[in-house]
Amino acid sequence: MTARLAFILLAALIVCAFALVTAQHKARKLYVELQKEQAAAKQLDDEWGQLQLEQGTWATHSRIERIATRELGMRLPHQGRIEVVPAARTENAQ
Repeated sequence: MTARLAFILLAALIVCAFALVTAQHKARKLYVELQKEQAAAKQLDDEWGQLQLEQGTWATHSRIERIATRELGMRLPHQGRIEVVPAARTENAQ
């Protein structure tokens, strides 16, 4: 009877040991994957910041005016031709 109990306990111990090793291996793989994804997220965040700066540069008034005059041949109208149109009133603004 004791030999049978010892064999059952040994089998249970081996199963638990394999389960522990498997769980640790899976946890390590998931941790490595998490670190890779965090690095990718940081790189994307850096790239987003650079794109925000670039967008601000492309949209400056002086750049737009320069392109309008040089590349598109646009120019400001004479003062007598400029008309100021009042903004449309909305019901909430009354």
